[in-house]
Amino acid sequence: MEIIDLKVTERHTFGKGSARTLRREGLIPAILYGPKRDSLPLTLSPLELDKIYKTTGTEQVIFNLVIENGGTQNVTAMVKEVQSTPVAQQYLHVDFYEISLDEKIVVGILVEVTGKSKGVERGGFLQVVRHELEVSCLPTDMPDKIQVDVTDLDIGDAIHVGDLALIDKVKILADADLTVLTVVAPTVEEEELPEEEEVEEGEEVEGEEVEAPEEASTE
Repeated sequence: MEIIDLKVTERHTFGKGSARTLRREGLIPAILYGPKRDSLPLTLSPLELDKIYKTTGTEQVIFNLVIENGGTQNVTAMVKEVQSTPVAQQYLHVDFYEISLDEKIVVGILVEVTGKSKGVERGGFLQVVRHELEVSCLPTDMPDKIQVDVTDLDIGDAIHVGDLALIDKVKILADADLTVLTVVAPTVEEEELPEEEEVEEGEEVEGEEVEAPEEASTE
């Protein structure tokens, strides 16, 4: 996977008021942390981050953070969390996590479905059970997505973790028999038939006459 440069600046102001000021200036507050460093507050351009996401087509990006803090410091990192507004999806805060290129990481990779299954063409429904799978690998071996071709799946067929073909350097952290997706049969609703009304003894049915029982002979 390609490592992409992203310019950031060390931040020396803190608090909600400072964060609001930064956003008005077209910047977003961020923080860099990791197992071998103290937390480092940063700022960056949301436009630059959004441009990278759109270019790569994924949010699982390895960044070379070019940190300007009187000098220049380069740190390899990934985004751990992005906070954004629920409607406009404007960035509010970004957490970066420092990584080492020679140490394995655990990361969630999106499952992408390709093709149209013959089961769906016959009226079935494709049910994706796992939209994301956790993998363990070196950062540079991290796949952009896990593609699953469903063309040959018929109704009742399924693809499990053990059926997925990934390079040997990438390990999916799930049981081999875990279902990733399946094609299910269409549900058929049974038409409810109107229940026949029981006729009480001696009750007249419309259009019919009910004969009275004969009197018992007294002879």
